[in-house]
Amino acid sequence: MTIISSILDALPIGAAVLLAGLIGLILGSFIATLALRWPAGRSVLGRSQCDGCGRPLRAWELVPLLSALGMRGVCARCGARIDPFHGRVEIASGLIGVIALVLLPGVAGWLWALFGWLLLPLALLDARHFWLPDRLNAVLAVAGLLLAGPMLGADLLDRWIGALAGGLVLGGIAWTYRRLRGDDGMGGGDPKLVAAIGCWLGWQALPLLLLLASLGGLLWALAAQGKGDRPLVRRRVPFGFFACTAAWATVPLWPALIAR
Repeated sequence: MTIISSILDALPIGAAVLLAGLIGLILGSFIATLALRWPAGRSVLGRSQCDGCGRPLRAWELVPLLSALGMRGVCARCGARIDPFHGRVEIASGLIGVIALVLLPGVAGWLWALFGWLLLPLALLDARHFWLPDRLNAVLAVAGLLLAGPMLGADLLDRWIGALAGGLVLGGIAWTYRRLRGDDGMGGGDPKLVAAIGCWLGWQALPLLLLLASLGGLLWALAAQGKGDRPLVRRRVPFGFFACTAAWATVPLWPALIAR
């Protein structure tokens, strides 16, 4: 890890930003495929295929962004439209890498980018399907405990406490709501997600994370209400999406707040 850290620190800022952007584009292609196929019960492994005709895609058809542009957004064989979701996710993933390395050069920036790339599929699956897979939460948690120390300077004990505190707080809220209202007000994956995020941020930054996530969910609900929902209609809120977004934003915001 020390050797890798030295290599990453030695990269010129321009090269690091470019490399992070390229890695983000490549990972974004896989993340988009995962978000589209996994909920449908389709394999996310193996050779990529056209969603319209099932034809295996050739190497030149798999270049992020450029292939879709070169084929004018349709399959070269059957003419089926290429889902623009692929390109949007690739751009988002590329921006995660670029922004991370611009704002936090060095190892901390690379860890922030990795954090974003692990959060992105969880955010997409929750936004589209209200689903936070245990396997992705587990990968996020393990990576945080093993790697995340240099990102915010939180030691391993702080990150373990963050995992326990995050899971217990969200689990307690879900349990209380169920006792008072008689039904579920929060998905079972949300406490696990916040626990996994705690493995990266530590316990100290959790209040900021929960505040930002709650504000995001509230604004989303108010915006949906403004589009014509009746006042008493209950609308599901993808809290996991807002938790992922807030977690990534917390990384640069938390040090700025405590420095004052």
